[in-house]
Order: sequence, then C-alpha cells, then structure tokens
Amino acid sequence: MKKIAYWFLGLTRHSKASILISMDIVFAISALWVAFSLRLGEWYRPEGNIWLLFCASPALAVPIFIKLGLYRAIIRYIGGRAFWAVFQAVTLHALIFTVVVFQSGISIVPRTVPPLNWLVLLLFVSGSRFIARWWLADAYSSLGGSVAKNYCIKKVIIYGAGSAGVQLASALEYGKEFKPVAFIDDDKLLHKQKVNGLRIYPMTSLSYLIERHKVTDVLLAMPSASRGRRSEIIRLLEPYPVHVRTMPGMADMALGKVKFDELQEVDIADLLGRDAVEPDPALFHANITGKTVLVSGAGGSIGSELCRQIITVKPAKLILFELNEYALYSVEKELSHVVNVLDNAKFDIIPILGSVLDEIRVKKVCKTFNVQTIYHAAAYKHVPMVEQNPGEAIKNNIFGTLSIAQAAISEKVDTFVLISTDKAVRPTNIMGATKRFAELILQGLSIDGQVATRFTMVRFGNVLGSSGSVIPLFREQIARGGPVTVTDTRIIRYFMTIPEAAQLVIQAGAMGLGGDVFVLDMGQPIRILDLARRMIHLSGLEVKDEELPDGEVEIDITGLRPGEKLYEELLIGDNVSDTTHSRIMRAEEEVIPWIELNKKLEQLRVSIDKDDFEGMRAILKESVSGFVPQCGVNDLLWKMGERRIVDRRAVE
Repeated sequence: MKKIAYWFLGLTRHSKASILISMDIVFAISALWVAFSLRLGEWYRPEGNIWLLFCASPALAVPIFIKLGLYRAIIRYIGGRAFWAVFQAVTLHALIFTVVVFQSGISIVPRTVPPLNWLVLLLFVSGSRFIARWWLADAYSSLGGSVAKNYCIKKVIIYGAGSAGVQLASALEYGKEFKPVAFIDDDKLLHKQKVNGLRIYPMTSLSYLIERHKVTDVLLAMPSASRGRRSEIIRLLEPYPVHVRTMPGMADMALGKVKFDELQEVDIADLLGRDAVEPDPALFHANITGKTVLVSGAGGSIGSELCRQIITVKPAKLILFELNEYALYSVEKELSHVVNVLDNAKFDIIPILGSVLDEIRVKKVCKTFNVQTIYHAAAYKHVPMVEQNPGEAIKNNIFGTLSIAQAAISEKVDTFVLISTDKAVRPTNIMGATKRFAELILQGLSIDGQVATRFTMVRFGNVLGSSGSVIPLFREQIARGGPVTVTDTRIIRYFMTIPEAAQLVIQAGAMGLGGDVFVLDMGQPIRILDLARRMIHLSGLEVKDEELPDGEVEIDITGLRPGEKLYEELLIGDNVSDTTHSRIMRAEEEVIPWIELNKKLEQLRVSIDKDDFEGMRAILKESVSGFVPQCGVNDLLWKMGERRIVDRRAVE
C-alpha cells in the first residue's frame, strides 16, 4: 500500500485532481445506486430512463465540486474547513439533483431517494478524503524519514491548554520537527481531559511525562499571560532537562512580524518577571502628537524603538537621522510597513543620511521641516570599542551632542531629549565619561538662560537584546556549544526591555523643565553569571563544571575588559526626587557653568587635533565627577606608535 501512496505523492497536481474527479464520478453513481437499494430493500437494477439520472448525478457533481475548491485542497493536510467545503458541495449537489429528479417526469423515483443519496454521497466523498489524509500523511512522514535518515522528530509538551495551545498543537501536527505528546495546564478542571487527542496534565506530572515520552522541549503557549506569570513558570521549568521555547507575543503576530507557529527562544524579559507600566497618555503624547519629531541614531537599538513608539501616537512628521545607510534603509522600510497597517496614519516618515557632527546639515533639516522635538540617541556606546578609539568617541558623543544641541537652539526646537546611560555615573571608561560630559553640555546650555529649547537627559542601564549586548552573545555561544564567556563572577547589571525604556524616555522628556536629569527605575540587578546559567538550562543543556563534568556547555571567566565595572549606578549623589511617574525619578547633580565648560571644550578640540590622549583623559577627569579610568590609554593607533618608538630605541 505504501508503494501506491508513494506513487500517488509523486504525481503532478493535475494528475492527482484527475484521479479525484474519477473517484467522485464513481461515488456519485454508487451513492445513487445505494440510495435506491436502501429504499427498496433489495439490490437495485436500474432500468429504462432511470439511467438518465445515473448519468446526471456525476455530471452535476463534478462542476460543483470544482467550483467549491474540492480539488484544490492538499489531501494530507485536509481539516475541518475542508469538511465544511465538502458538506456545502454535496448539499448543493443534492438540492439541484432533487430538482432535476422531480422535474424530469420520472415517476418511479421514491421521494426518500434524494435525501438518502445526499447522505450516502456525503459519507463517500468526506470519508474518502479523510481516509486518504491518514494514509498519505503516514506515507509522507515515512518518505521524509527515508530522505533525511538522520532527521529526528522532537517530542514536546505544550504548556497551556487554552486556545493558543490548541492552535499550536494543530499547527505542529502538519510539521516534521515537533510532535506534541501532552498538555500541561494550571487549571484543575482541565486535568485528565483531552484536546485534539492529547491529554491535559498538571505541572506535577512533568517528570513522568519527560521520562515516558523522551520529551526534549516544552513549548509555552501563553502569549497573553503577564510577564510575571511567565517568569514564574519559567523558574519552575528550569530544573528539568528540556529546552524551553515560547510562542511569539500577540502584538508581533498582529503586525505580521512572526507567524503563529514560529517558536522562539524564551524572551529574557520573561526571566526578569517585571511587567511594564502602561504609559501615561498625557506625557506620552505631549512632545509627539501632531508635531515634527527628529530621532538621531534612528537605526540603532534605542533609536529604532523610539521611532516605533513615536509612530503609534501619530506625529505630523518623523525624521529618521542616521549615519549608517543600511540601518537607515532598514528602519525606514520597517516603519513604512507599520504605518500602512495603522488606521488613519497620515504622517510622513523622512529618512535623512547625515552625521550629528555636521551642524550645518542638522540646522538645514530642522529649518526645512520645522522640527519641534529631538530625541538624541546617536552615540558610540560599546565600552571596549570606545576604549580602543577614544578620540572618535569624544568627537561623536561630546561634540556630536554639542553640534545637534546648538542646531536645536539656532532653529528654536522646543524640546531636546538626550539618551544617556548609567555608565555616566562615576565612570571608569571613556564611554561613560563622554556621556556625562554630554549631559554637562546640555545642563550648561540650560542654565545659561539664553535658550528657549528645553534640554532633558534620561539615564538608564542595559537594555535587553540591543546590538552588542550580552544576551545575543550568550545565545550565539550556547548555539555553538560554548563556552559562554563571563568577564567576572561578581559582575551585576540592571536590565530593561527596549520598548519599556523607549516609553519611559518619551514620558520623561515631557516632564523636563530645562536641564533636568531623569533616571529610570531599572528594578533589581541581575548577576551575569546567574543569567548565563539560566539561559543554558532553558536551552535544555547542563553547565559543565567541577560538579557536573559531563555537562554540555562550559562557562569561561575571562576577566574584566578595559573600562568595565563590576556594577553600575544611576545616581552620582543622593539628591533625588520622585516624579508623577512611578518609574521615573529626577536627579539633582552638580553643573559646570557654560563659560567654564566652553573652555574645556576648546581644550578637548586641541587635544583631539594633536592626538593627545593623555590630555583628553585629563580634561575629562577635571570635568566629570568621579571619573577614574580603570585602564591606561588603549587607542590602537597610539599604542602602535608607542610600540614603534620602543622598538626603535631598542635597535639604537
């Protein structure tokens, strides 16, 4: 039988449809014959003009079946909707055939024959489809196994027997990668019940199910559950030797970013267990709705998320200002698609290539489009990279901020919001020092008293999943089989999701009166070593160490990188006050008068022109409170020059 199935699967779509049509012709004739036999209680032999009805039945059936799409369905994937189509087609055929029978004038046809004919034909047509589905699906699986000998179907448990879990189980049935074996659900009323042939168990049965079915993965099917609840479940699953995956969120599915059955790794935000606070509508709309908004660094992690949040509250125009051409292309393409999905979206997205160091170009953009709000996210932020290129970081982070701030003042921009960082507090690296100096520039301009632009700074810690962050790095290292690199066992960091950070930045920007520094509530800090261990466990793997030498993934402690701190802070001092938002605080910190700060900027310019890196560090130390460099000068060009001098002296 399997040989016949393989032969059928190898046919063209046209050939398969021809076979189905031939079968339906036989079914139409046979159903009418069975209807007569059942009605008369004996094997019926058609006589006389009754043969006309036996010819009319398939002649009517085939065109109706073609019209209603019975020959377009893929038999091995046929489901409930296909049965409904069969029901409609057979019922329509029965109605038309009944009219034909009683209008034909053939008086020897009993009245009960047409309904019997409908019932028998429905059984023949639908039954043949579902038998074929079972037969061909089995053969197709066997065929797939013979083609890919090393292919192994993973047995999985679905956590959540709600509508999402049921739909996920149905979707996985047609795939070749996962085979659902059971549901787990917290609802006691569902325990011992069955859905789609799969039994629902309590969480306490997980060990038994894993051992019995050799389960490799647990799939979380709770896209609408709160982050706190998902975090609680993930903690319960961590001790088990299974790979935990999750369904995408409803928002991503609605926007078409992912498919319903596209399983993902566990969102690290779920590990934090912190539910985002809904934005305050008044604060969220204040600087955006109906206004022209410019985002510098629009192609970056924070900049692009700011743009995503901004378009939801409908600005008059959104200007994407970005130096990287591909990043600008990507974010403009994504946002244009989302705007097309939004109802009544009548605003322009304007992509502008340019550097924040080019003050003339920034001025032209602000003047041409009458910019009213600027979110300045453009910066060099990767600590080790900045340590190796300090001069460029000072240009971009300090003088880039000065340039765009002066352009904003010149063109009378209403609001300017700087995206800052917790690394600006008592920094040990060039990146943090440059970001604090950028804050000082805006504070100095604000207290100068001659500017109409409101300058606001917002500080926060690490964001989950940003470019170059630890989360994507750990995922990549785990996928390679390790080792996972952690710089120090004691290192801790604050984390926040990118969407929450962007929402809080927008709201904090609306609170600013001029020169304000806002800090975001980052929640509880996380030890990076613990984060690495959890990610390994949730991948269904064990940490290889002295206690478990047979583990799959090793954690390698590499030592702190140049400029890296064991922990970060959000405040320089203790002078902090609450705001109207529960997760936004206002910090009161030391400010340098603009006249004095301007002199230091001139000194920095001279040092950059001379490649005087020691001079640059000295100016930053004088200006930035608490700046204590953790390492010496690491500029790659400077170090190469120093090495050549040493080598030359050795030769001499």
